[in-house]
This record gives sequence, structure tokens and C-alpha cells, in this order.
Amino acid sequence: MALILLLAYAFFYPLFMAYLWMVGAVHYYLHYERKDPPLNQPPVLDYPPLSVVVPCYNEEDNVRETLAYALALDYPDFEVIAVNDGSRDATGAILDELAAAHPRLRVVHQATNQGKAVGLNTALALARHEYLLCIDGDALLDPYAGKWLMRHFLTSPRVGAVTGNPRIRNRTTLLGRLQVGEFTAIIGLIKRAQRTYGRLFTVSGVITAFRKTAVYQAGYWSEDMLTEDIDISWKLQLKHWNVRFEPRALVWILMPETLRGLWKQRLRWAKGGTQALMRNAWVLRTWRHRHMWPVYSEYFLSVVWSYTMAGIIVYWLLSLVLGDWLPQVGTPLIPRWHGMVLGGTCMLQFMISKMMDSQYDAKLGKNYYWMVWYPLVYWLLNVCTTIVAFPQAVFRKKGKRARWVSPDRGVRA
Repeated sequence: MALILLLAYAFFYPLFMAYLWMVGAVHYYLHYERKDPPLNQPPVLDYPPLSVVVPCYNEEDNVRETLAYALALDYPDFEVIAVNDGSRDATGAILDELAAAHPRLRVVHQATNQGKAVGLNTALALARHEYLLCIDGDALLDPYAGKWLMRHFLTSPRVGAVTGNPRIRNRTTLLGRLQVGEFTAIIGLIKRAQRTYGRLFTVSGVITAFRKTAVYQAGYWSEDMLTEDIDISWKLQLKHWNVRFEPRALVWILMPETLRGLWKQRLRWAKGGTQALMRNAWVLRTWRHRHMWPVYSEYFLSVVWSYTMAGIIVYWLLSLVLGDWLPQVGTPLIPRWHGMVLGGTCMLQFMISKMMDSQYDAKLGKNYYWMVWYPLVYWLLNVCTTIVAFPQAVFRKKGKRARWVSPDRGVRA
């Protein structure tokens, strides 16, 4: 009986969530996104001054290009603050050179590596303006991203943060192509759905605009959280600030294209998600914060699903050894009818998300074929990283600062 329940959960949970996300995303598209003007025609509003924040650590290969795009922002009044967080390469020298040539650019040097959260808190304290647009050191901002993000703050005084729409720019390998689809069909789709249903689990750390007053009230970025974007999302929403998604605020980013780099990135994401689960478990006991129950439950059940899948795989391996001693379940790694249903649902999800995001990324169609490999590659990866990350996050030393580690930026085309 227990085995039947595990198999049913392994099948029905992702199936249910996929259709829940698709329905929510389609509603968001029809209710909000479809009615918006073209990408290069943001609304004409009285935009307030903006501070663009770029924390950097060992970004000598990318920071020139990143700041060139940030300084070319189509926005009436803005400054750019680059925080060099104790880089060990030429990042600091490059920033000083650029600051001498661009009056809008201000550079802050930290003597040692303190972590992204410290860099963001430093920039927050030094920023001249009430609104911050925070991006990563490899991110290329679309010229109109600032206006698309800022319109939310101007239409509602309760908006504390607005996250944008990251697009992958390195697509030379299978892993790169799979991530193009993932950011469209999984991340973008989920954010649209969560916006429909009420709350976001997390903003995208690579592009989010913040209201400074909201961040003050939430208690700043936490220096010990491995994923500062998840943490600040929860802190803002627990203080009853709205967090929104803006698909027209584009940014082009680099992602890992090696298994080692991808593993390290997803392991950090999984540990950060687990930290958020443990730190915010208390919300389940308070009716006042019931609006966060669905996103908490969603992530918690995804962790349970990963352990369920791991248990089924282990059981299958044992059944091969013990033979008639255990009931046979068939290999969970080769699709049968239920695998075909999940695979078909996955491709439907990619098709719907492609229809929504093709206006922002004209080359999405070229990557659709590669999505047939997504369940095999990424579901197994997510299962493995969750299994490894959960005990590491549970036993991580409390208060230990989360410092930078130079990421894999992929193969540049």
C-alpha cells in the first residue's frame, strides 16, 4: 500500500503542479501581459530617479559589457553603483577606469569578500535614490527594463519589489539550450502563475527593482542566506509588501554549461530554498501570514517529491538484486505510459510558455526540440541536489556568512 501511494505521489504531484502553473500563467497573460504595449514602448510616466546596483566579484571578463548596458539605460535620471566585493582579479581596476570616464558611475571597493548580501546592503546605504534596480555582474540590461519595472511602483504604493525576465544568452551546448527552455517554461511560467495566485516564492537575483523603504522595513538582505533573493522575497512579503513579476523587463545573462558548474549552482539554489523553509516554518502557525502558506507548501511538497523519487529509484535497484523478495515496479528511468503522460504535459508546458515569451526572445523556437531531454536531465538533477542540499542546509552553522564563489559563466558564443 505504501509503495502504491509513493508511486501515485511521484506521478500526480508534478502532473497537478504543471497544470496549475499553466492555468495560472495563461490567466496572467490574458489579464495583464496581452494588454501591454510593445516592448520598446513603455508607458509615458513621471519616472522618479533610480539607482542601478551592480555587485561584482571576479567579473573582469564581463563587467565592462555589463556596465556599458547599464549606463545606456533609457531612463530620465539614474546613477550606477558598482560594488567590488574584494575581487582577486582585475575587476577593481576596470571599475576605477570606467568610473573616471562615466560621471553616472560610482564605485565602492570592499577590502575582502563579504558576500553579495553585504554588497547590496552597502549600495542601499549609499544610494541617492528611493528605488534600486539590482543586477548581477554578467547581466546585460534591456534599455527599457527600468521603465517597465518602475511602472509598478508608480501604480501602487504597496509594491516593495518587482522582478524581471532573465533570458539566457549562451546557447552553444545542450545544457545551455535546455536552460533557455527552463527559464521560459519553468521559471517564467511559475512566476506568472504565482503572481496570479497571490505571492512569489522568490524574485530573480539577477534583475529586481526594490523600494528602499520596503527593504529597510524588511530588515535588509540577510548575510547568512545562500540565496539572498529568496530571503528578501519572503521578508518583504511577510511585512505585507507586494512582490510582482514584469516579463517585459528583460536582462540577458550567462549560465553554466558544464555539469560541474550546473551542479554547484543548483546545489546552492536547493540549499537556499531549504534555508528559507526552515527559517520561515513559523508562518504556518499564524493566520495573519496565511497568504504565504501556498508558496511554502509548494516548495515543501517539491522537496518531499524529490525524496519520494529517490526512494523509488533505490527500491527499484534493490528489487533487481533481491528479485522475488520485493514486488517489481519497473525502471523509473525509462518512460512507460505515466512517463509519456508527464512528458507530453511537459512539452505542452513548453509550448504554452514559448507562445508567451516568443515576443521577447525570437530564437526560442530553435530550442524547442531540445526540451524533450529536460525531464531526464533536470528532474534527476533536481532530485540529486535536493537530497544532498537538505542535510547540508539543516546542519549549516547558524549565522555563517554566505560569501561569493566565482560561478561557471558557460561557453561564450
